[in-house]
Amino acid sequence: MDAVDALNEIAFWLERGRAATFKVQAFRKAAAAITALDAGEVAARARTGRLKSMKGIGDRTFEVIRQAVDGQVPDYLADLRGKGAEPLASGGEEIRAALRGDLHSHSEWSDGGSPIELMVAAAEVLGREYLALTDHSPNLTIANGLSAERLREQLDVVAGINSNGGGTRLLTGIEVDILESGVLDQEPELLDRLDIVVASVHSKLRADRKTMTARMLGGIRDPQTNVLGHCTGRLVEGSRGTRPPSEFDAGEVFAACAEHNVAVEINSRPERQDPPDALIQLALEAGCLFSIDSDAHAPGQLDFLQYGAERAARNHVPADRIITTWPVDKLLAWAGKE
Repeated sequence: MDAVDALNEIAFWLERGRAATFKVQAFRKAAAAITALDAGEVAARARTGRLKSMKGIGDRTFEVIRQAVDGQVPDYLADLRGKGAEPLASGGEEIRAALRGDLHSHSEWSDGGSPIELMVAAAEVLGREYLALTDHSPNLTIANGLSAERLREQLDVVAGINSNGGGTRLLTGIEVDILESGVLDQEPELLDRLDIVVASVHSKLRADRKTMTARMLGGIRDPQTNVLGHCTGRLVEGSRGTRPPSEFDAGEVFAACAEHNVAVEINSRPERQDPPDALIQLALEAGCLFSIDSDAHAPGQLDFLQYGAERAARNHVPADRIITTWPVDKLLAWAGKE
């Protein structure tokens, strides 16, 4: 099999299984190191051992390449494929099967770890009809948020990718900060050009209930907002530790979402599990729509939608109220983009 494909697939399975970043990057870097070489050169260097002297090639990645150029499925990849045959979550199979797309993902343009092209390729393997690219807005400097100029450049890149006619349509988008004033952190004219706008709070999460409610309502009422991202900002596990949910008037916030046609995100990241189940129930009662999203920062994390599907099913969210089960034309018409 192709050695680059083998290395990238290994990285995909490791990302899906939440392996340490350094472990994933060993395979991504090895794939990048040999991409510029033709297949014959890779095979020759692997068989003579010269490949080991290349920067980015270690003992494990060398063995994977050597087995791949010999026409084998590398042992390490075969083992990961076997483990990957098991679902990530038990339950939610019907909703999982109904999901067509994902409206929250990040690339190396902001704080993701992979090129846009790799994210789209993984989405296509997973059978996604569409994927929204939603890198961060400029206020989130820690995540290398995109200035207006960089976002305009990214729109051209997305257009080029879609012109190649792949099986997954890449939607233009942003995860835009809701600033303390309730204003969205990007030029309105530019937000109007995007297919999907996910609005999220990322700072001052310990603000008092009244302040946070007013801030969130400002973002929800902005006509450019389509999805309210990870509404409580909580962390329940993971390398960043834990963080309690922010405090806000959930009844008022979800009523505004229903009134202004803003979907409530069911964020599928295991460390977020946001909103909590009790808030999903409140959003249901308020008449909200939902968006099950991966919030993927790497290709393998796109399969985290399984976790979101399980939580939606456990909370009895009807599939027809989940906008990511809709075909892309219906979705864009709802978002006011077609």
